[in-house]
Amino acid sequence: MLKIADNPPVLHPAFEDIKDIQGQWWVARTKSRHEKVLAQAFLKWDIPYFLPLVEKVSKNKGRIQKSLLPLFGGYLFFCGDEEMHYRAMTTNRIAQNIRVLDQGGFVEDLVNIKLAIASGVPIEAYPELASGKKCRVIAGALMGIEGVVLQRKNVTKMIIQIDMLGQAASVEVDLALLEPVDD
Repeated sequence: MLKIADNPPVLHPAFEDIKDIQGQWWVARTKSRHEKVLAQAFLKWDIPYFLPLVEKVSKNKGRIQKSLLPLFGGYLFFCGDEEMHYRAMTTNRIAQNIRVLDQGGFVEDLVNIKLAIASGVPIEAYPELASGKKCRVIAGALMGIEGVVLQRKNVTKMIIQIDMLGQAASVEVDLALLEPVDD
């Protein structure tokens, strides 16, 4: 297990905004547990990528251990030209490469995930896509994030989807901080 400091950065290069990265976005479906190793290779070759990592705390023999794990296990998102795409495929760490058809929508999805992680609010992978009202957070650490709202037992969560993957993440939100979004 890597020490927290030894993990690859979540975003390379460390632009303020994912929208600043130029090129074609791709989704790498990695071989099992190869997300960070692939990110390290991309870092070395200067291939832009986004690997959402979340902190997990576990107890082992009475000791508390903290680690960073991919939010979406088995996925790494990268951007570049055909040469960078070819180089990525030569790593032998990608099981499947998925072409992103809706680049604009995909980038918006990634921006929402990045903002949610940066907010410091606990975030976790959500196993299924929710059906509900699409809303936007209007204040607080999650301001500007859009997603589908799900309410269960006095807890309101916002489901942030990456549509083309059929994957999502959820964050707890205060219902008072939401406004509906017209589709």
